[in-house]
Amino acid sequence: MPTDRLLSHLPALCHQIRRVALEAGEITLSHFDESGFQDTQEKHDGSPVTIADQEAEAFIVKALEEITSNTPIIGEELFARGEAPDISDSEYFWLVDALDGTKEFISGNGDFTVNIALIQNDIPVLGVVYAPFHGELYAGCGAGTAIRWNDEHQKDKSIRTRKMPRKGLTIMASKSHGSNAQLDNFLSEYKVEKLSKRGSSLKICMIAAGKADLYPRFGPTCEWDIAAADAILRSAGGQITTLDKHPMPYKKDLTTLLNPEFIAWSGDLI
Repeated sequence: MPTDRLLSHLPALCHQIRRVALEAGEITLSHFDESGFQDTQEKHDGSPVTIADQEAEAFIVKALEEITSNTPIIGEELFARGEAPDISDSEYFWLVDALDGTKEFISGNGDFTVNIALIQNDIPVLGVVYAPFHGELYAGCGAGTAIRWNDEHQKDKSIRTRKMPRKGLTIMASKSHGSNAQLDNFLSEYKVEKLSKRGSSLKICMIAAGKADLYPRFGPTCEWDIAAADAILRSAGGQITTLDKHPMPYKKDLTTLLNPEFIAWSGDLI
């Protein structure tokens, strides 16, 4: 299969993917209600899905097919329906979570995101995370390229992980998932100043932006949940690793795309 030309021009490709994420975010916002979303469906694995997930993913998949027609796409909803392509021999593929933080979305909390990541040789090399309710977008496509943009100022701000604070670490934790006992046990080895809970991939983006230092995740996640934020974090000087501190691999188990438990680190902590 021929390789799409834009894959060798990641900054230009990243700008196009940012526009796709912004438009997909508007689709999710059109269904969002701060009083809560009522028309929730359930997938075969028991996880929730909404019309917002489905419409936004359909839009993203169509847009990616137009931009990189030869690059396979794994979307969360496509995968759940058994319609994802075979990526076993693919150098490049897209990972899409059109509405990360579905539980937050359903509850009327604005901590949900659009996640789009490009994987090359099992490494996330480009990522865009857009939080439409907050009007914040994060992106990165290589060392030193990580940015934060918001719809108020309409300007890119370069971001980078911060040095370890003397007062102690700011720890990110999930609002809806994870084991408090495991988290407490893990954090007993660190000097902690603050524990902050956010939804979706924003937890990882906070580390990339130098607003937090560590995010231990104990509990199930899939590759599409973290790949975009992982690419941004790597671009900002940090990294996601498994609990034994090996870099998070991708394309692990093609039947599930499940992640092991992991830790997102600022660069100073790695």
